[in-house]
Amino acid sequence: MVKLKTYVYIDALQPQLAEYMASVSQGFPPVPGDACLWVEVSPGMAIHRVTDIALKASQVKLTQQIVERAFGSMVIHHRDQSDVIESGRILLSSIDADVNDREHCDIQWHDIIHGMTSDHAVLINRQHRGGSMILPGESMFILEAQPAGYIVYAANQAEKAANITLVDVRAVGAYGRLTISGKEADVEEAAVAAIRALQNPSRT
Repeated sequence: MVKLKTYVYIDALQPQLAEYMASVSQGFPPVPGDACLWVEVSPGMAIHRVTDIALKASQVKLTQQIVERAFGSMVIHHRDQSDVIESGRILLSSIDADVNDREHCDIQWHDIIHGMTSDHAVLINRQHRGGSMILPGESMFILEAQPAGYIVYAANQAEKAANITLVDVRAVGAYGRLTISGKEADVEEAAVAAIRALQNPSRT
């Protein structure tokens, strides 16, 4: 039996998140404005069946697929929102699931660090080369949640809400992690949006 862990629909990928996803994509990279669906299931190998169903249901493109020991995840995207929504609808129906069956998102940790020191910023920049870099003196917001896939939705909503820099988005593994930076007021506004997103993720 396939268990639905994460099911998150994004209506329009924001520019930084789209480019970040494209930089690590193993499949067809998305572009800003694309609609996107992130699905995570267990057991891990079941993601191949889920992916097959989603791709055959509409004209969506496969962004990436990852099979881990406990669960598997896949991401699809398309310029037309209706294609992504249709693939998601058929996908859920085929595994006899509903969006309400997905696991509740649990926030493990969040914090804002103001006035980053140069040493701290350099260390983080060396660790996270997928996105942009933190500059000394900026504020940094960090967020950790599970299941991991929800963190992508949080990142997109944070970028929508304020003028921030997307430093790192890790949506694979036991926990999802988000790191953003920017001016203090912008980071605080983005943090509120990200936390709100995890407390009430999209249901499409």
